[in-house]
Amino acid sequence: MELLIRRKFANKVALTLSMLAMGFGLFWLAWILLTTFELGIAGISLDLFTKMTPPPGAGEPGGLLNAIVGSAIMVSLATALGTPIGILAGVYLAEYGRHTWLGNSTRFINDILLSAPSIVIGLFIYAVYVAKVGNFSGISGVFALALIVIPVVVATTENMLKLVPDTLREAAFALGAPKSTVILKVTLKASTTGVITGILLAVARIAGETAPLLFTALSNQFWSLNLNEPMANLPVTIFKFAMSPFKEWQQIAWAGVFLITLGVLGLNIVARILFRQKHKN
Repeated sequence: MELLIRRKFANKVALTLSMLAMGFGLFWLAWILLTTFELGIAGISLDLFTKMTPPPGAGEPGGLLNAIVGSAIMVSLATALGTPIGILAGVYLAEYGRHTWLGNSTRFINDILLSAPSIVIGLFIYAVYVAKVGNFSGISGVFALALIVIPVVVATTENMLKLVPDTLREAAFALGAPKSTVILKVTLKASTTGVITGILLAVARIAGETAPLLFTALSNQFWSLNLNEPMANLPVTIFKFAMSPFKEWQQIAWAGVFLITLGVLGLNIVARILFRQKHKN
């Protein structure tokens, strides 16, 4: 009886501490979101999506058109570059390299990349590419963001494929299907929603990355679609404008923060919905 009372007491203490920790985290999250929405909505206007970033002390409302387009281009290309590599590596780890030394080594390296600070990746691309060609460029920003996409997609793809019951694979093999067909028609098809969820999470991860772009794409005050030149992007523009003494720049920075927050929040919600539907199925 005394042991039961102790266990109930310990359970209540643990539950109370867990609830307090959750409340503490939610409090700061709510504060950040409220501040972002309060200061960001004030800067939302048609000019934000139709005009370029203004010069210092222009005294007229500018926009983020070049930064929005630049970010969209780099994020899209990085996703297109990193996703196939990540899916192929995830398929190898789940289907071929579960208990091999190469699979274990790849998984270990992927875990390191997954937890590596983004500034380290930016410095790496700067050293191996930017310093060699002698100028910042949008393509180097794409390479840096792609290196962030790959480990996220690898980990998600491997985990989703491992959730597919081995009985499905055995049934396909029993029907005479080769392994490549089993992977394409059975395991990947059964885990499509989970893989898409991983891609969306990767996009949400790179959408707001600033440090890698500071060392690669840098920024551009003007409209430019040339990937061999510095390219405007939202994270670096926000960083530069938020640190400036000009009020119009600060307002534009908060509007950019609002856009990124809204976009990342939307992608995470979609990813959670897809994962929940997959889990139910």
